Amino acid sequence: MASKMAMKHWRRLQQIVKDVKKDVLKTIDPASMPERRSPQGVLYTDLQHIVNADGLHLFCRYWEPVEPPRALVFIVHGTGEHSGPYDEIAQKLRDQSLLVFAHDHVGHGQSEGERMNVKDFQVYIRDSLQHIDLMKSRHPDLPVFILGHSMGGAVAILTACERPSDFAGVVLIAPMIKMNPESATPFKVFLAKVLNHVLPRLPLGSINSKWVSRDKSKVEAYDADDLNHHGGVRVSFGWQLMGAAARIEKEIPTISWPFFLLHGDADKLCDIRGSKIMFDKAPSPDKKIKIYEGGYHALHLDLPDVAQSVLKEVSAWITEHLPLN
Repeated sequence: MASKMAMKHWRRLQQIVKDVKKDVLKTIDPASMPERRSPQGVLYTDLQHIVNADGLHLFCRYWEPVEPPRALVFIVHGTGEHSGPYDEIAQKLRDQSLLVFAHDHVGHGQSEGERMNVKDFQVYIRDSLQHIDLMKSRHPDLPVFILGHSMGGAVAILTACERPSDFAGVVLIAPMIKMNPESATPFKVFLAKVLNHVLPRLPLGSINSKWVSRDKSKVEAYDADDLNHHGGVRVSFGWQLMGAAARIEKEIPTISWPFFLLHGDADKLCDIRGSKIMFDKAPSPDKKIKIYEGGYHALHLDLPDVAQSVLKEVSAWITEHLPLN
């Protein structure tokens, strides 16, 4: 008898909870909800975007070819920048009937999130896979390529490693594979680990724009671009980069997917030795490396002859890796 009474009270309680939920929902007026705006104050309803697993809005760009696309190409930008500077290379690929897409990482460009701070590097990989899956659902029969630059190269590598059979190829322009030995000495790594626990927001040195390109006009454009981050890099962010490099080092012996590395031998921002290590140690039977003598970090924005060479090389490599109809 007691158990029947308890069950009756439990059902009554459940009904009360349901009624309260209904009343609360009735009082919520969608029109009264705050409108989400980008860090620059633009309504996201006016911007192409996706919402990631943390509920943050990520600004997106799409370069759609006139003719039916032959493949999808996802562009992954680097530290402190955004997807805008990849317009020229994206248009070059679009002209080859490739559908190119990108988004600004969390905390970058026109996306939400604390500037240049991420709780875990895996967030970049998770968001990349979400965007790729979205585009694959719209174009299920098309092969997928990833093009990553700098930190975006690290994201591209780890994204492809999570789903090695999903990608037709990966293009890496000056990827962050190995930390610069001057900034990753055993003592500095130990210090970074300690500071990450006690002073994670402590700013470190900022990115020196003069090493981005040998083309002064490109450097000036980089400095004038308000969507780029021109402040210091925090200890917590540097620690995440170190962790990503350590993960890549472990993954390199397992890499079997096709890849193309392009790196300038005068790059002061991402160590070229990382690209050489990946090329030498990755067991992939389909790999290529091209080193540009005197080339700086952003080869696609370097001197005109180098930039044009990069566009041509990348376009040709992807086209060569399209499946035959």
